[in-house]
Amino acid sequence: QVQFVESGGGLVQPGGSLRLSCAASGSLFTIYAMGWYRQAPGKQRDLVAAISSDGSTSYADSVKGRFTISRENAKDAVYLQMNSLKPEDTAVYYCYANSPGARYWGQGTQVTVSS
Repeated sequence: QVQFVESGGGLVQPGGSLRLSCAASGSLFTIYAMGWYRQAPGKQRDLVAAISSDGSTSYADSVKGRFTISRENAKDAVYLQMNSLKPEDTAVYYCYANSPGARYWGQGTQVTVSS
């Protein structure tokens, strides 16, 4: 049974930084795109950033220039470096990984930006 385990969330002041990590725990398999979504209270889950198997990246307009996504294929891991955080970045962040015929999700990690 494959699981993706997230870490790195927490409480940070506006302007601060956090680094989220997400790594597979379980059998090795082929992974294609990986990325991060977030969901704020009362809102839908939105795509934040994605990275393809060849390293191509894409970002939501609201985080461009502040967030950086990366991956480490040897560990089946994906990371999200978040800088210049704003209160509106407060949400539960979920990682995902696409494999043949399936999408796997992390359990979610809370990010709260507040003074």
